[in-house]
Amino acid sequence: MIQQLIYLTIGLTLNLNAGAVIHYKETNPDSTFTDGPYIFFKNNELTAKWIEDNSLKERFITHDSFEDLKKQFSLNCSYSQLHGAMYLKPRFRQYYNKVDSIAVISDIHGEYNSYINLLKVNGIIRDDLSWNFGKGHLVILGDVFDRGDKVTELLWHIFCLEKQAEKAGGMVHMLLGNHELMVLGRDMGYINDKYEKVQNISQTYYFDLYSDSTILGKWLRSKPVMMTINDIIFIHAGISMDMMNKKLDVSEVNRKFSKTLFGRDFGIAFNDDLLNFLNDSDGPIWYRGYFTDPAFCETKIDSILNFYGKKHIIVGHTPHDGVISLYNTKILGSDSGIGNKKPGEMIIIKNSVIYKSCSRGIRVKL
Repeated sequence: MIQQLIYLTIGLTLNLNAGAVIHYKETNPDSTFTDGPYIFFKNNELTAKWIEDNSLKERFITHDSFEDLKKQFSLNCSYSQLHGAMYLKPRFRQYYNKVDSIAVISDIHGEYNSYINLLKVNGIIRDDLSWNFGKGHLVILGDVFDRGDKVTELLWHIFCLEKQAEKAGGMVHMLLGNHELMVLGRDMGYINDKYEKVQNISQTYYFDLYSDSTILGKWLRSKPVMMTINDIIFIHAGISMDMMNKKLDVSEVNRKFSKTLFGRDFGIAFNDDLLNFLNDSDGPIWYRGYFTDPAFCETKIDSILNFYGKKHIIVGHTPHDGVISLYNTKILGSDSGIGNKKPGEMIIIKNSVIYKSCSRGIRVKL
Protein backbone atom coordinates (compact mmCIF):
# COMPACT_ATOMS: atom_id res chain seq x y z
CA MET A 1 0.00 0.00 0.00
CA ILE A 2 2.89 2.38 0.69
CA GLN A 3 4.03 2.17 -2.92
CA GLN A 4 0.56 3.06 -4.20
CA LEU A 5 0.28 6.07 -1.89
CA ILE A 6 3.60 7.41 -3.14
CA TYR A 7 2.62 6.88 -6.80
CA LEU A 8 -0.80 8.46 -6.36
CA THR A 9 0.70 11.55 -4.73
CA ILE A 10 3.25 11.90 -7.54
CA GLY A 11 0.60 11.39 -10.21
CA LEU A 12 -1.73 14.01 -8.73
CA THR A 13 1.13 16.52 -8.40
CA LEU A 14 2.21 16.03 -12.00
CA ASN A 15 -1.35 16.26 -13.29
CA LEU A 16 -1.85 19.56 -11.48
CA ASN A 17 1.31 20.90 -13.07
CA ALA A 18 0.90 19.34 -16.52
CA GLY A 19 1.11 22.68 -18.28
CA ALA A 20 3.94 24.08 -16.22
CA VAL A 21 7.48 24.75 -17.40
CA ILE A 22 9.87 22.18 -15.96
CA HIS A 23 12.41 23.56 -13.50
CA TYR A 24 15.06 21.33 -11.95
CA LYS A 25 18.36 21.99 -10.28
CA GLU A 26 21.28 22.43 -12.67
CA THR A 27 23.87 19.68 -12.22
CA ASN A 28 27.43 20.17 -13.47
CA PRO A 29 26.46 23.30 -15.46
CA ASP A 30 29.85 23.53 -17.16
CA SER A 31 29.79 19.96 -18.50
CA THR A 32 28.41 18.97 -21.89
CA PHE A 33 26.89 15.65 -22.85
CA THR A 34 24.89 13.83 -25.49
CA ASP A 35 21.84 11.69 -24.77
CA GLY A 36 19.22 9.95 -26.86
CA PRO A 37 17.69 9.41 -29.23
CA TYR A 38 14.11 9.50 -28.03
CA ILE A 39 11.95 8.55 -30.99
CA PHE A 40 8.31 9.58 -31.09
CA PHE A 41 5.62 8.49 -33.54
CA LYS A 42 2.42 10.08 -34.74
CA ASN A 43 0.30 9.36 -37.81
CA ASN A 44 2.77 6.71 -38.96
CA GLU A 45 5.66 9.20 -38.91
CA LEU A 46 8.76 9.07 -36.72
CA THR A 47 10.52 12.02 -35.09
CA ALA A 48 13.81 11.78 -33.21
CA LYS A 49 14.83 14.11 -30.38
CA TRP A 50 18.21 14.04 -28.70
CA ILE A 51 20.59 16.16 -26.66
CA GLU A 52 23.87 17.09 -28.32
CA ASP A 53 26.39 19.26 -26.47
CA ASN A 54 23.65 20.41 -24.10
CA SER A 55 21.32 21.44 -26.97
CA LEU A 56 18.09 19.82 -28.10
CA LYS A 57 18.12 18.44 -31.66
CA GLU A 58 15.11 17.20 -33.59
CA ARG A 59 14.43 15.71 -37.01
CA PHE A 60 11.93 13.58 -38.90
CA ILE A 61 13.14 10.05 -39.58
CA THR A 62 12.88 8.44 -42.97
CA HIS A 63 14.51 5.29 -44.25
CA ASP A 64 17.44 7.34 -45.56
CA SER A 65 17.87 9.76 -42.66
CA PHE A 66 17.83 6.91 -40.14
CA GLU A 67 21.23 5.78 -41.43
CA ASP A 68 22.83 8.94 -40.04
CA LEU A 69 21.12 8.46 -36.69
CA LYS A 70 22.23 4.81 -36.60
CA LYS A 71 25.85 5.82 -37.00
CA GLN A 72 25.66 8.63 -34.48
CA PHE A 73 24.18 6.45 -31.73
CA SER A 74 25.50 3.02 -32.82
CA LEU A 75 22.01 1.58 -33.28
CA ASN A 76 22.33 -1.91 -34.70
CA CYS A 77 18.79 -2.26 -36.07
CA SER A 78 16.99 -1.42 -39.30
CA TYR A 79 14.48 1.29 -40.11
CA SER A 80 11.79 -1.35 -40.69
CA GLN A 81 12.44 -2.84 -37.24
CA LEU A 82 12.21 0.61 -35.69
CA HIS A 83 9.03 1.39 -37.61
CA GLY A 84 7.53 -1.98 -36.69
CA ALA A 85 7.81 -1.20 -32.98
CA MET A 86 4.88 1.19 -33.37
CA TYR A 87 2.60 -1.83 -33.77
CA LEU A 88 3.96 -4.09 -31.02
CA LYS A 89 1.40 -5.79 -28.83
CA PRO A 90 2.06 -7.65 -25.56
CA ARG A 91 2.08 -11.44 -25.50
CA PHE A 92 0.73 -12.63 -22.19
CA ARG A 93 1.59 -16.31 -22.64
CA GLN A 94 5.33 -16.57 -22.04
CA TYR A 95 6.30 -20.25 -22.07
CA TYR A 96 9.41 -21.60 -23.83
CA ASN A 97 10.78 -25.14 -23.95
CA LYS A 98 13.74 -27.11 -25.32
CA VAL A 99 16.19 -24.21 -24.91
CA ASP A 100 19.77 -25.48 -24.52
CA SER A 101 21.52 -22.23 -23.54
CA ILE A 102 20.21 -19.50 -21.22
CA ALA A 103 21.98 -16.43 -19.83
CA VAL A 104 20.50 -14.24 -17.09
CA ILE A 105 21.36 -10.74 -15.87
CA SER A 106 19.32 -8.40 -13.69
CA ASP A 107 19.12 -4.98 -12.03
CA ILE A 108 21.55 -3.23 -14.36
CA HIS A 109 20.32 0.23 -13.29
CA GLY A 110 21.98 2.30 -16.00
CA GLU A 111 25.42 0.65 -15.60
CA TYR A 112 25.97 0.11 -19.31
CA ASN A 113 29.70 -0.66 -19.13
CA SER A 114 29.27 -3.47 -16.60
CA TYR A 115 26.44 -4.93 -18.66
CA ILE A 116 28.51 -4.86 -21.86
CA ASN A 117 31.51 -6.43 -20.14
CA LEU A 118 29.46 -9.29 -18.70
CA LEU A 119 27.83 -10.03 -22.06
CA LYS A 120 31.20 -9.96 -23.83
CA VAL A 121 33.15 -12.20 -21.44
CA ASN A 122 30.30 -14.71 -21.46
CA GLY A 123 30.12 -14.87 -25.24
CA ILE A 124 26.64 -13.35 -25.50
CA ILE A 125 27.86 -10.51 -27.73
CA ARG A 126 30.90 -9.92 -29.95
CA ASP A 127 33.42 -7.10 -29.63
CA ASP A 128 31.25 -5.00 -31.96
CA LEU A 129 28.36 -5.54 -29.46
CA SER A 130 26.33 -7.71 -31.86
CA TRP A 131 24.57 -10.98 -30.96
CA ASN A 132 26.86 -14.00 -30.55
CA PHE A 133 24.65 -16.42 -28.58
CA GLY A 134 23.16 -18.31 -31.51
CA LYS A 135 19.86 -19.95 -30.56
CA GLY A 136 20.39 -19.17 -26.89
CA HIS A 137 18.03 -17.06 -24.78
CA LEU A 138 19.20 -13.99 -22.85
CA VAL A 139 16.91 -13.01 -19.96
CA ILE A 140 17.11 -9.51 -18.48
CA LEU A 141 15.19 -9.60 -15.20
CA GLY A 142 14.09 -5.98 -14.97
CA ASP A 143 15.34 -2.75 -13.41
CA VAL A 144 17.28 -1.35 -16.33
CA PHE A 145 16.04 2.12 -15.32
CA ASP A 146 17.22 4.51 -12.59
CA ARG A 147 20.38 5.24 -10.59
CA GLY A 148 23.00 5.01 -13.37
CA ASP A 149 23.61 7.49 -16.18
CA LYS A 150 23.45 5.24 -19.27
CA VAL A 151 19.87 4.05 -19.26
CA THR A 152 19.23 5.25 -22.82
CA GLU A 153 22.25 3.39 -24.19
CA LEU A 154 21.16 0.24 -22.37
CA LEU A 155 17.61 0.29 -23.68
CA TRP A 156 18.68 0.84 -27.27
CA HIS A 157 21.27 -1.92 -27.08
CA ILE A 158 18.68 -4.36 -25.69
CA PHE A 159 16.13 -3.27 -28.30
CA CYS A 160 18.58 -3.86 -31.16
CA LEU A 161 20.04 -7.05 -29.67
CA GLU A 162 16.54 -8.49 -29.51
CA LYS A 163 16.17 -8.07 -33.28
CA GLN A 164 19.57 -9.64 -33.96
CA ALA A 165 18.81 -12.61 -31.72
CA GLU A 166 15.54 -13.28 -33.55
CA LYS A 167 17.40 -13.46 -36.86
CA ALA A 168 19.81 -16.02 -35.39
CA GLY A 169 17.03 -18.16 -33.93
CA GLY A 170 17.66 -16.99 -30.37
CA MET A 171 15.73 -14.63 -28.11
CA VAL A 172 16.25 -11.67 -25.79
CA HIS A 173 13.64 -11.47 -23.04
CA MET A 174 13.34 -8.10 -21.34
CA LEU A 175 11.18 -8.52 -18.23
CA LEU A 176 9.84 -5.53 -16.36
CA GLY A 177 10.70 -4.73 -12.76
CA ASN A 178 9.58 -2.24 -10.16
CA HIS A 179 11.77 0.55 -11.54
CA GLU A 180 10.21 0.20 -15.00
CA LEU A 181 6.83 0.37 -13.28
CA MET A 182 7.89 3.52 -11.42
CA VAL A 183 9.23 5.42 -14.42
CA LEU A 184 6.31 4.49 -16.67
CA GLY A 185 4.03 5.41 -13.76
CA ARG A 186 5.53 8.92 -13.38
CA ASP A 187 7.77 8.28 -10.38
CA MET A 188 11.13 9.95 -11.04
CA GLY A 189 12.50 9.59 -7.52
CA TYR A 190 15.49 7.49 -8.56
CA ILE A 191 16.54 8.97 -11.90
CA ASN A 192 20.17 10.02 -12.30
CA ASP A 193 20.99 13.75 -12.15
CA LYS A 194 21.87 13.55 -15.85
CA TYR A 195 18.23 12.89 -16.71
CA GLU A 196 17.09 15.87 -14.68
CA LYS A 197 19.27 17.90 -17.01
CA VAL A 198 17.71 16.12 -20.02
CA GLN A 199 14.32 17.26 -18.74
CA ASN A 200 15.53 20.84 -18.47
CA ILE A 201 16.94 20.93 -21.98
CA SER A 202 14.12 19.02 -23.67
CA GLN A 203 11.37 20.67 -21.59
CA THR A 204 9.83 17.20 -21.36
CA TYR A 205 9.22 15.15 -18.25
CA TYR A 206 11.44 12.07 -18.18
CA PHE A 207 8.49 9.67 -18.11
CA ASP A 208 7.07 11.34 -21.24
CA LEU A 209 10.24 10.39 -23.10
CA TYR A 210 8.94 6.83 -22.60
CA SER A 211 5.25 7.45 -23.24
CA ASP A 212 3.21 5.04 -25.34
CA SER A 213 3.81 7.42 -28.27
CA THR A 214 7.53 6.62 -28.30
CA ILE A 215 9.33 3.64 -29.78
CA LEU A 216 11.02 2.60 -26.53
CA GLY A 217 7.87 3.29 -24.52
CA LYS A 218 5.73 1.17 -26.83
CA TRP A 219 8.36 -1.58 -26.81
CA LEU A 220 8.58 -1.59 -23.01
CA ARG A 221 4.80 -1.80 -22.67
CA SER A 222 4.84 -4.99 -24.75
CA LYS A 223 7.11 -6.77 -22.24
CA PRO A 224 6.06 -9.31 -19.60
CA VAL A 225 6.57 -9.46 -15.86
CA MET A 226 6.80 -13.24 -15.65
CA MET A 227 7.83 -16.11 -17.93
CA THR A 228 9.11 -19.69 -17.96
CA ILE A 229 11.85 -21.40 -19.95
CA ASN A 230 12.17 -25.17 -19.64
CA ASP A 231 11.73 -25.95 -15.92
CA ILE A 232 12.56 -22.43 -14.69
CA ILE A 233 10.35 -19.50 -13.65
CA PHE A 234 11.77 -16.03 -14.31
CA ILE A 235 10.36 -13.04 -12.44
CA HIS A 236 11.84 -9.79 -11.18
CA ALA A 237 11.26 -10.05 -7.41
CA GLY A 238 9.61 -13.38 -6.64
CA ILE A 239 6.45 -15.37 -6.06
CA SER A 240 5.18 -15.15 -2.51
CA MET A 241 2.97 -17.72 -0.85
CA ASP A 242 0.13 -15.20 -1.04
CA MET A 243 0.59 -14.94 -4.79
CA MET A 244 0.56 -18.72 -5.15
CA ASN A 245 -2.56 -18.97 -3.00
CA LYS A 246 -4.28 -16.58 -5.38
CA LYS A 247 -3.56 -19.16 -8.12
CA LEU A 248 -2.20 -16.56 -10.53
CA ASP A 249 -0.66 -18.08 -13.63
CA VAL A 250 1.89 -16.48 -15.94
CA SER A 251 -0.63 -15.22 -18.47
CA GLU A 252 -2.89 -13.60 -15.90
CA VAL A 253 -0.03 -11.81 -14.14
CA ASN A 254 1.26 -10.41 -17.44
CA ARG A 255 -2.22 -9.40 -18.57
CA LYS A 256 -2.99 -7.55 -15.34
CA PHE A 257 0.24 -5.55 -15.40
CA SER A 258 0.04 -4.78 -19.11
CA LYS A 259 -3.59 -3.76 -19.28
CA THR A 260 -3.96 -2.07 -15.91
CA LEU A 261 -0.74 -1.09 -14.15
CA PHE A 262 2.13 -0.23 -16.51
CA GLY A 263 2.06 3.39 -17.59
CA ARG A 264 -1.27 4.10 -15.96
CA ASP A 265 -2.64 6.02 -12.99
CA PHE A 266 -1.82 3.94 -9.91
CA GLY A 267 -4.93 5.25 -8.17
CA ILE A 268 -6.86 2.54 -10.02
CA ALA A 269 -5.21 -0.08 -7.79
CA PHE A 270 -7.07 1.22 -4.74
CA ASN A 271 -10.36 0.04 -6.24
CA ASP A 272 -9.22 -3.50 -7.02
CA ASP A 273 -7.90 -5.93 -4.40
CA LEU A 274 -5.90 -7.96 -6.92
CA LEU A 275 -4.21 -4.91 -8.45
CA ASN A 276 -3.51 -3.62 -4.97
CA PHE A 277 -1.82 -6.92 -4.13
CA LEU A 278 0.22 -7.08 -7.37
CA ASN A 279 1.67 -3.64 -6.71
CA ASP A 280 2.49 -4.21 -3.05
CA SER A 281 5.25 -5.87 -1.05
CA ASP A 282 4.10 -9.46 -1.66
CA GLY A 283 3.56 -8.86 -5.36
CA PRO A 284 5.83 -10.17 -8.15
CA ILE A 285 7.88 -7.00 -8.67
CA TRP A 286 8.37 -6.07 -5.00
CA TYR A 287 8.65 -9.30 -2.98
CA ARG A 288 11.91 -9.92 -1.04
CA GLY A 289 10.80 -12.71 1.30
CA TYR A 290 13.13 -15.42 -0.01
CA PHE A 291 16.06 -13.46 1.38
CA THR A 292 14.54 -11.43 4.23
CA ASP A 293 11.76 -13.51 5.80
CA PRO A 294 13.16 -15.87 8.48
CA ALA A 295 9.94 -17.90 8.30
CA PHE A 296 10.42 -18.72 4.62
CA CYS A 297 11.54 -22.32 4.23
CA GLU A 298 12.10 -25.07 1.66
CA THR A 299 8.61 -26.44 2.16
CA LYS A 300 7.18 -23.14 0.96
CA ILE A 301 9.33 -22.93 -2.17
CA ASP A 302 8.43 -26.55 -2.91
CA SER A 303 4.74 -25.60 -2.75
CA ILE A 304 5.29 -22.69 -5.12
CA LEU A 305 7.33 -24.75 -7.60
CA ASN A 306 4.83 -27.62 -7.49
CA PHE A 307 1.94 -25.26 -8.21
CA TYR A 308 3.68 -23.94 -11.33
CA GLY A 309 5.12 -27.33 -12.29
CA LYS A 310 8.74 -26.08 -12.35
CA LYS A 311 12.02 -26.87 -10.54
CA HIS A 312 13.72 -23.47 -10.17
CA ILE A 313 12.84 -19.81 -9.83
CA ILE A 314 15.29 -17.07 -10.81
CA VAL A 315 14.77 -13.58 -9.42
CA GLY A 316 16.52 -10.23 -9.18
CA HIS A 317 15.45 -7.19 -7.12
CA THR A 318 17.25 -8.05 -3.85
CA PRO A 319 20.96 -7.16 -4.25
CA HIS A 320 23.81 -9.39 -3.13
CA ASP A 321 27.56 -9.37 -3.67
CA GLY A 322 27.11 -11.95 -6.42
CA VAL A 323 24.72 -14.59 -7.72
CA ILE A 324 23.37 -16.70 -4.86
CA SER A 325 21.65 -20.09 -4.63
CA LEU A 326 19.16 -21.25 -1.99
CA TYR A 327 17.78 -24.72 -1.37
CA ASN A 328 20.03 -26.47 -3.88
CA THR A 329 19.26 -24.04 -6.76
CA LYS A 330 15.51 -24.05 -6.22
CA ILE A 331 15.88 -20.29 -5.77
CA LEU A 332 18.56 -18.30 -7.61
CA GLY A 333 19.18 -14.62 -6.88
CA SER A 334 20.65 -12.87 -9.91
CA ASP A 335 20.92 -9.30 -8.57
CA SER A 336 24.70 -9.23 -8.15
CA GLY A 337 24.99 -5.57 -7.16
CA ILE A 338 25.57 -4.01 -10.60
CA GLY A 339 23.37 -1.09 -9.56
CA ASN A 340 25.63 -0.62 -6.53
CA LYS A 341 28.71 -0.23 -8.77
CA LYS A 342 29.86 -3.83 -8.36
CA PRO A 343 31.28 -5.61 -11.46
CA GLY A 344 28.41 -8.07 -11.33
CA GLU A 345 27.80 -11.69 -12.28
CA MET A 346 25.54 -13.62 -14.63
CA ILE A 347 23.74 -16.94 -14.46
CA ILE A 348 24.59 -19.26 -17.35
CA ILE A 349 22.57 -22.44 -17.96
CA LYS A 350 23.88 -24.94 -20.46
CA ASN A 351 22.04 -28.23 -21.02
CA SER A 352 20.28 -27.82 -17.64
CA VAL A 353 23.57 -27.31 -15.72
CA ILE A 354 23.54 -24.02 -13.80
CA TYR A 355 26.64 -21.84 -13.41
CA LYS A 356 27.43 -18.39 -12.10
CA SER A 357 29.93 -16.39 -14.12
CA CYS A 358 31.92 -13.41 -12.86
CA SER A 359 33.05 -10.26 -14.68
CA ARG A 360 36.14 -12.13 -15.96
CA GLY A 361 34.03 -14.91 -17.48
CA ILE A 362 35.06 -17.57 -14.94
CA ARG A 363 32.21 -20.02 -14.42
CA VAL A 364 31.40 -21.91 -11.22
CA LYS A 365 28.82 -24.67 -11.12
CA LEU A 366 26.02 -24.09 -8.62
